[in-house]
Amino acid sequence: MARVPVAARNRITRTLTRRRPNRHAPELAALPHPWKRALGMTVVVLVGAWLGLLIVGNVRTQVGPMNTTMALRPSLSGGTKINVSPLGALTLDSHVAPVRLDVNVDQLDPVRSQALVDHPERLAGLQDEVARDVEHGTLDLALRSCVAVVSGATALGLAVYRRPRRALAAGGLALTLLAASGATAYATWNPKSVLEPKFSGLLSSAPSLVGNARSIVTEFDVYQKELARLVTNVTKLYDVTSTLPAYRPDPSTIRVLHVSDIHLNPASWKIIASLVTEYKVNVIVDSGDTMDHGTAAENGFLDPIADLGAPYVWVRGNHDSLLTQSYLERMKNVRVLDGGRAETIAGLRFAGIGDPQFTPDRAGRPGGNAAEELAGDRLATALRDQRAAGTPVDVAVAHEPSAARRTDGEVPLVLAGHLHHERTEVMKRGTRLRVEGSTGGSGLRAVEGKYPDPVEASILYFDRDTRRLQAWDEIRLGGLGLTTAEVSRHLPEENQPGANPTPSAPTTPSGTASPTGP
Repeated sequence: MARVPVAARNRITRTLTRRRPNRHAPELAALPHPWKRALGMTVVVLVGAWLGLLIVGNVRTQVGPMNTTMALRPSLSGGTKINVSPLGALTLDSHVAPVRLDVNVDQLDPVRSQALVDHPERLAGLQDEVARDVEHGTLDLALRSCVAVVSGATALGLAVYRRPRRALAAGGLALTLLAASGATAYATWNPKSVLEPKFSGLLSSAPSLVGNARSIVTEFDVYQKELARLVTNVTKLYDVTSTLPAYRPDPSTIRVLHVSDIHLNPASWKIIASLVTEYKVNVIVDSGDTMDHGTAAENGFLDPIADLGAPYVWVRGNHDSLLTQSYLERMKNVRVLDGGRAETIAGLRFAGIGDPQFTPDRAGRPGGNAAEELAGDRLATALRDQRAAGTPVDVAVAHEPSAARRTDGEVPLVLAGHLHHERTEVMKRGTRLRVEGSTGGSGLRAVEGKYPDPVEASILYFDRDTRRLQAWDEIRLGGLGLTTAEVSRHLPEENQPGANPTPSAPTTPSGTASPTGP
């Protein structure tokens, strides 16, 4: 056999090597970049965990006399949502985490409900029962959620990667994500969030569901106790079925309805009349811009005020003329406040000043801000004079917030409007400024923006003895063509459970506390 030269063998070997297919090359080329693999795994974990929670993450549990369904849902802001179908929902800012706790009240257990109706003394023990039920349901929900997210992420990982190791890694990451979310929720848990619930649907017209002004301060100190109260009231709510329970006013509470910037919207009078009846309002305060152009032809629009069933305190806005003011002064139930004039109405002492400008065309006037501040200074001087005379003012009223700010330190609370959106702040010297939104939904101007402006008003709760603000409900109704309704309850910081008591205020010669704080 002839021997092949070495050089020839080397050339043949190199040729065969070049032509031999590289079985590993396609696999290496198909491997994605590390960040793409991480992104893919993240998507699998999130989608799988969400599907797991959606499919098997619900827990049916009994809370007192109610059958409920608890579930965790992905969320950007967290919180707790209690759905009381078909009445609406309550939303609580209970925690900040990427998961929200949903509690659906499915139905009332007829046997347990009837037992409570027949034996009302059992309501006294409902608190402990509800606490146990909630604790058991929450623990069950936590365990089921762990199983749900691990199962969902593992199953999806197996379907996508077809490798058990990858699938188990997805399940482990999902469990870690849920544990981190739970730790975040625990760290940010706010049991006092029930103090400021937001109502939607028909529940927005049932503020008694969470108690009146006195119970806000005295009975909301423990989350579980309030939850028991909530369950009790929902039980009663379902018991009447056909009508919502009327708001039961605390005899020691003064209720003030604050409205502003009606701007000739006739629907406002029906809304105000309904609020007066629903909340048993003692006095209405209008911080101006009731009209749009202040002409004599518009005066007939004001006639429904006489039938609202409550005293009507009014200050002039920049869309209200002196003709408007004169027309209102002739109504028996209207108290026009101007020039710092003070009057005691429904147990509270009010003082106010009209807007120094009349700008129905919304045109700017030279020195406008200076004129507002000067009016505010006049009001502040009147407040000091009232205090020196032994008749301190409880609530000051102005239209422009810039004028209202000049009363800082001279009165506990000052009300204003003009901005067409509500806001609250405690100013540097302790006076609380409450700016109301537009109770007329900005009137004809409601259609100028992309979305219609909401109709806004507030119910302010005052203690009859101290005449200090105890709480307030912000009422927000959808604008033109909308049917949404929300009521949010708020408490001053000094009334929050566990807050340090405020130092005793110095007293005037008459023995009345001097209004130097909020």
